[in-house]
Amino acid sequence: MTKEIKVGTEILAPKDRVWDYKKYFSKAKCFDITAGGKIVVLNETEAHENDLYTSHRVILKTPKKETVAIIDVSSDIVGRGEIVLFSEVASELGVSDGAQIEIVHMQRPASIEFIKKKMDGKTLSQREIDTVMRELMENRLSEAELASFITSIYIRGMSEDEVVGLTESVVGTGQTLQLGRRPICDKHCVGGVAGNRTTMVIVPIIAAAGLYIPKTSSRSITSAAGTADTMEVLANVSFEIDEMREIVLKSRGCVVWGGALRLASADDKLIKIRNPLSLDPKGVLLASILAKKKSVGAENVIIDIPIGRGAKISDQKEAAELGRDFISIGKRLSMKIEVLVTDGSEPVGKGIGPALECRDVLSVLSGEGPSDLKDKSCQLSGALLELSGKVKKGSGFSVAEKLVTSGKALAKFREIVELQGGHQNVNVDDIPVAKYKHTVYARENGRIFHIDNKMISKVARAAGAPNDKAAGLLLLCERGDKVSKGDPLFEIHSDSEGKLDFAIKALEGWEPVELRKVVLSSID
Repeated sequence: MTKEIKVGTEILAPKDRVWDYKKYFSKAKCFDITAGGKIVVLNETEAHENDLYTSHRVILKTPKKETVAIIDVSSDIVGRGEIVLFSEVASELGVSDGAQIEIVHMQRPASIEFIKKKMDGKTLSQREIDTVMRELMENRLSEAELASFITSIYIRGMSEDEVVGLTESVVGTGQTLQLGRRPICDKHCVGGVAGNRTTMVIVPIIAAAGLYIPKTSSRSITSAAGTADTMEVLANVSFEIDEMREIVLKSRGCVVWGGALRLASADDKLIKIRNPLSLDPKGVLLASILAKKKSVGAENVIIDIPIGRGAKISDQKEAAELGRDFISIGKRLSMKIEVLVTDGSEPVGKGIGPALECRDVLSVLSGEGPSDLKDKSCQLSGALLELSGKVKKGSGFSVAEKLVTSGKALAKFREIVELQGGHQNVNVDDIPVAKYKHTVYARENGRIFHIDNKMISKVARAAGAPNDKAAGLLLLCERGDKVSKGDPLFEIHSDSEGKLDFAIKALEGWEPVELRKVVLSSID
């Protein structure tokens, strides 16, 4: 067995995957249930005879495939000569009951020592970070060990060197887009704002200006829609890297789902660990975002940090610190980054849910639509045009706005939609919304004081979004509007009466649209 070599405070892990060569064979006993991870069950007596115990790792081999799993033991559900495979492992190996499985001992992952080192508040080297990411990709680390890694970063923080190292390591775990063209632009929003579908407006503006913007986007996790969910209303968003490259070379832009690509692959695994814990350590957040940008070759990047009541970032100070980190680390990764701190206290646009948000996008590109979505999209696009050197400082907004009003951005968007498999001449009216509708009315006279991002998203999700593309919520008011008792505030749309009833019941005790009661005659 290859041994680890300790040099000072750094543990140098073997370059290649290694394991103890003790092994034996068992027949598969497949259970058609998920275990929530790569877990198998061995007969307790037989496992102990082979020096295997609960939480040990083994390599499982068939003549064609292999995978890594963590073992549990039992004397009841599995006999000698058997191994219980849950659906995750059975599916990956492509086996059924009775298949012969080779069980091979594995060495204890070197990453465990590095995770402990981070828990002690020490700095990890590039080699140590690389080892953690490599063993993560080889499925050699349990969810508990990965959760400990994320938690230690959350508590101990990361140095700038560590963030740069993690970013580069995450990029190295996946493919990279080799476009062979320059300059390449990108944008990212830290999130937390309902609607806010600026990406689908920015991409055609930047592409129409002659710059390249290969945009990878995410699906919803807790919101009513992600950009990928919304774009999918119009076109395919799942492509291989070569297909994405072909689309961008033809149109200069795309809006595709990052999860379908093998870009910065370790990041997707880290996200699955972070979300259940509701932990978003700043160092991991920075590395996650910048790794995706680096993997597509981005040189000029705009970062949108929304702040305000209900947003992920609550105040200007926190946003400024995060912005400085983006700029500093981006520079070390050969990216020019500009950060815009924007108002994130309320939704952007009228529609909340894939189809309704898509209608907003097409409406804006057609020269109409919600003014807040148009203005924010042109602001971000203008900053990106200036950052890339395409236009002079101070003229970006007007250039972006002209690309919209002239119809050039709409034409470019339709070109991208067609290249991604959609109908090129799609219009707002071509996008159906769910047939069941419930309107919520003002219960008193007043002025709209606040529209809550989280509550609006919860209602839209209760109605079926984002899985039901046509479901969601349509705002009929905005902050500052004066309303009379009985005026409509918003509509809930759903594809089923049951889900619509669920969304209506979800409103009990909630006030997604907050009014300040005043005497109507005194409102200016």
